[in-house]
This record gives sequence, structure tokens and C-alpha cells, in this order.
Amino acid sequence: MYEDRVVQGRAGAGVLSTNKVIRNTYMLLSLTLLFSAVTAGIAMAANVGHGAGMICTFASLGLLWFVLPRFANQAAGIGIVFGVTGLLGFGLGPIISTYLQVFSNGAELVMTALGGTGVIFLGLSAYALTTKKDFSFLGGFLFVGILVAFLGGIAGLLFAMPMLNLVVSGMFVLLMSGMILFQTSQIIHGGETNYVMATISLYIALYNLFLSLLQLLAAFAGQR
Repeated sequence: MYEDRVVQGRAGAGVLSTNKVIRNTYMLLSLTLLFSAVTAGIAMAANVGHGAGMICTFASLGLLWFVLPRFANQAAGIGIVFGVTGLLGFGLGPIISTYLQVFSNGAELVMTALGGTGVIFLGLSAYALTTKKDFSFLGGFLFVGILVAFLGGIAGLLFAMPMLNLVVSGMFVLLMSGMILFQTSQIIHGGETNYVMATISLYIALYNLFLSLLQLLAAFAGQR
């Protein structure tokens, strides 16, 4: 009897801990997405060029790779997350401005990509949360797939191969969708207990998903 109560107590504590991570992750993710939208709007209003946008993007990657892991378990980690997402949002501003200027239906393309990103995220998250299926087996596949897609994207830019860029964008849509399933599953099953790292992982997936959808929509539905 005593051992059963101990087991039940531990199980209950585990569920509460998981629910707390989920709640904190989605709350922080919502705030960072809103903050990114604000910084993107500022960049667009200030007519920031692509050069400055690229600098902000690289600066955000520096914070993400070299600074955030050291402070992920501290309160300062939250501030760094806002720094990363704010810089990425600022760098996104010039990209969105270009689509609005180049395509007559640019606003429609941006809103469609944004809506598609939201629908995909909510649908996959709801599926992972309700079924509680373990998607940890996707980890290795996603790592290799993202590496291949990243190298393919570089090759497409260096050798001016538009079709390759479209293929890479399609790959990123699938890979980022898989990343949403994987990361949500990690939270549910205790593989990720740090909501700061969970938030940034989901944010990066959404960021790349949005850009990939935008590029695909512009290629197939853009009107110059």
C-alpha cells in the first residue's frame, strides 16, 4: 500500500511538472511571438535594409548558440530569449517589406503564410497533446534532414538555382512540422523540462515554417 502511494505520488508530481512546463512554454512563446511582431513592424516602419537585417539575424544566432545555453536555467535566460526573438523579428522586417513591394498581392501572401503557420502549429500541437504519442524517434531524422536542407539552401543561393530553393523550402515545411511534433512530445514525456529551451525550439520551428511557406506561396501564387 505504501509503495503504491509513493508511486502514485511521484506520477502525480510528474504530471504537475509536465503541465507547468507546457503552460510556461506556451505563455513565453506567445509573448516572444508578439515581441517579434513588434520588432518586425519597427524595422518595416524604419525602412531597415537587408544588410542591417542580416546583422541582426546573425547576432541572434550568436546569442542562441553561445549565450542562451549558459543561462537557460536562470532568470536571465528569459531575457536572452526575448533578445534572440526580438533580433530575429527585426531581421524579418526587411524580408516582409520586400514581399510587400515586389508582389502586388504581397500582403495576401504574408497573411496566408502567417495563417498557415498558425494552423499547422495549432493542429500538430493539439495532436501531440491529445494523443500523447511519443515522437522522440524523429530526433535523428530531423537532425540529418535539417543539415541536408541547410546545405541545399546554401547551394541554391551560391549557384542561383531557384528550383532547388523551392525544394529546400518544401523540405523545411515538413521538417519544421516534424520539429513541432518532436518538441511537444519531448515536453509531454519529460524529455524537455526547461521551458526556456522548449520555447526557443518551437519559436525557431515557427520562424522557419513561416519563411518557407512565404517563399512557396510567392513562387506559386505571387503576382508581380
